[in-house]
Amino acid sequence: MALNQSYDLFFIFIFNLSLLFSLLPFSFSQTVADAPSPAADTCNGIFLSYAYTSGTKLKPTDPKHQPYRFESVLTVLNNGDEKLKSWRAFVGFKNDEYLVSASNAVLADGTSLPTNVGNGTIFAGYPMTDLKTAIETAGDLNQIQVQVKLLGTQFGVAAPGVPLPETIHLANDGFLCPKPSLQGKSEMQVCCTKDPKFKTNVTVEDEFLPRQSGDLTIMYDVTRTYDSNYWAQVTISNHNPLGRLDNWKLSFDWMRDEFIYTMKGAYPYVVDSSDCIFGPQGQHYRDLDFGNVLNCERRPTIIDLPLTKANDTTMGMIPKCCRNGTILPPTMDPSKSSSVFQMQVFKMPPDLNRSELSPPQNWKINGTLNPNYKCGPPVRVSPSQFPDPSGLPSNTTVVASWQVVCNITRPKNASPKCCVSFSAYFNESVVPCPTCACGCLRNSANTCRANATAVLVPPEALLVPFENRTAITRAWADLKHFTVPNPMPCGDNCGVSINWHLYSDFSRGWSARITIFNWDETAFPDWFAAVQLNKATPGFQKMYSFNGTALELNGVNNTIFMQGLPGLNYIVAETDAANPQKDPRVPGKQQTVISFTKKTTPSINIAAGDGFPSKVFFNGEECALPSMLPTNSGNRKGSTTVISILIAVLVFMLVQQ
Repeated sequence: MALNQSYDLFFIFIFNLSLLFSLLPFSFSQTVADAPSPAADTCNGIFLSYAYTSGTKLKPTDPKHQPYRFESVLTVLNNGDEKLKSWRAFVGFKNDEYLVSASNAVLADGTSLPTNVGNGTIFAGYPMTDLKTAIETAGDLNQIQVQVKLLGTQFGVAAPGVPLPETIHLANDGFLCPKPSLQGKSEMQVCCTKDPKFKTNVTVEDEFLPRQSGDLTIMYDVTRTYDSNYWAQVTISNHNPLGRLDNWKLSFDWMRDEFIYTMKGAYPYVVDSSDCIFGPQGQHYRDLDFGNVLNCERRPTIIDLPLTKANDTTMGMIPKCCRNGTILPPTMDPSKSSSVFQMQVFKMPPDLNRSELSPPQNWKINGTLNPNYKCGPPVRVSPSQFPDPSGLPSNTTVVASWQVVCNITRPKNASPKCCVSFSAYFNESVVPCPTCACGCLRNSANTCRANATAVLVPPEALLVPFENRTAITRAWADLKHFTVPNPMPCGDNCGVSINWHLYSDFSRGWSARITIFNWDETAFPDWFAAVQLNKATPGFQKMYSFNGTALELNGVNNTIFMQGLPGLNYIVAETDAANPQKDPRVPGKQQTVISFTKKTTPSINIAAGDGFPSKVFFNGEECALPSMLPTNSGNRKGSTTVISILIAVLVFMLVQQ
């Protein structure tokens, strides 16, 4: 009897043990890559698929713009014979999608989630950036395949409809991707193969991708590393001849709960350690004094230090640091075209290993009145080398390096920050900056018209703020019989306005006068401007109050670069007039005359348009241009004085009323 009971207990034990082992694969299924689609077997390149898995209706109910939750999976599989380095995949969303989360990837343009991706977006691998081949891994899906699980909101596609994207394709250079095919109703697939005509200087044996060029690059170099923390040096370099940053602000996302302990050469915009004290960092580093921690935000913002901190032994003493946030273009001063700072970064489990290094993602940089930059993901490159600090004739190699490439872009519907007016010797009116060139206030509809064309003004109107031009503009319109809408057009709302005046035109040459007005409360040290003249630039001779140089950009000689002469390279901010109770505020102003010869450009027609710029830049920002040019109406300078006197009398009479 006892023997039978022993057998029963034994079989029960075996049964439970077998049941336990049968459950083990299920418990580890989250770490094992799902099997690829059967269609992947026919692909000898990079196989991509996008599969819609589920979706539900969301609140609020809106028949015209109904939101729906969607879940889908993007799969990238390397079936080729070469490692796919820094993989990137484009998904052409088309249903006004709002992406909430994405596993195993980040957005390649540096945008943090959640965000709108309705016009399509490029995903970049994170943390696994490279996909190995089946040859070198014996077909291990965890190394040759990545699956990005997407969660978000789409609009308008209800069941049984499926919100598939317009297209999917590999975004890496050197691949050809045909039009995707549908697999059923909820999945699309494409096989991308190498382009035999694509030329590259990268060999298969290269461990890292080569450094890329861009308008601005950011290097993230790990200089020292320990088990729990490391030191990183960040170098921001400007490569665009017309690009610039003032009061730069740099932000990025920590992806693995890192935090900044200390910094040299820069500083967090917000010094706060509360997220660490009440977060997992405080639980792990129990003996660390968080009163000395600089920043624990998941997305910190970094700012430059003022010049006075350059030789500070605690915060400064870093070459190329502490320039008050100004990064000049290399055309102005190559020695001031980069900015450097260092920071000590503490890591969290399970990354407590000196070789476990992960750069921050989703980089973004901007300035005060500067171009907009869009940054890509960090790409691992060969370790940087720096001159030996001891002065020996050798180089010191850092532990690891990543490069972030940023390019100038103008976001959709973004307004410029400066504008241009045109005038000429043959017309007494000035074509002002366009209405709302730099945007309009939301509550301006009752006081001015945002969709009305700007009204021509006399030259003296350019010297006063827009809110003080109404009487002058109306008086000028009455004299010239111009139609003035009611209410008047809105102002341009630009911090900087530039007047381009065609000064003279004769048989052997011509001249122009450029005047820069600063209507902002911020002064512009080391300012620069640039104008593109499509036909006239080869005839450029001289500037008389600025330092001017003709530049060849992208192989075309059509740009004139200008900056203030030594001691005159500072445009002051707008200030009060001598009698603030009566007189309007006075803008900061710089002016010069530019002379041209027609010897090298004999066929140009200055008055017809060749004497007016096609593009104007101030501190790297492209300015808004008028929609029309001054016309040769027969008016000459002889009548200007009389007209100006009449205007002054009329304005005086209007003010007295």
